[in-house]
Amino acid sequence: MAHTKRLNAIIRRVEPALESIFLDCSVRRLNQLAARIDDCVGRLSTEQLWSRGGQNQNAAGNLVLHLAGNLRQWIVSGVGGAPDARDRDAEFAARGGFGAQELRDRLGAAVSEAGAVIAVLPPARLAAHVRIQGYDVTVLEAIYHVVEHFAQHTGQIIFAAKAATGADLGYFAHLSQSAHGQKTP
Repeated sequence: MAHTKRLNAIIRRVEPALESIFLDCSVRRLNQLAARIDDCVGRLSTEQLWSRGGQNQNAAGNLVLHLAGNLRQWIVSGVGGAPDARDRDAEFAARGGFGAQELRDRLGAAVSEAGAVIAVLPPARLAAHVRIQGYDVTVLEAIYHVVEHFAQHTGQIIFAAKAATGADLGYFAHLSQSAHGQKTP
């Protein structure tokens, strides 16, 4: 509780522009990460999308379903107030049944819905409390959690795509020495 009071006091003191920057940055980051997932999914065959290294590992397809469910539950429902119809267990139980384009479409729709909620969120609402998955968090914490969670699983999907294809996906090619003409710091 003391943590929440400190957070609320900090939020009230922060410049209003900073709140808007946080909201805008969150939407931009989700879109950037979603574009990388979309690219990875497009590079994988259906078999590669649903390949697991073991029973306790998730396929890239499961992670895409999971991210779409998480975005809808935490942002569209938890922050935006839409009904929560998530079936989290089904996201991990799937062993196929969705092709690359359907996965891309599902994630794209979830990112668009979440982005729309965040984009119109009044900055003052960041300190409001919501209850999501049994957690009592501020709206700011919910958004921060979702972006962090999305980034973690994006990394797993990128790793799976690199492992399956052997390709350099080129997301950071602009940072290479040849692109700069000098050594990267």
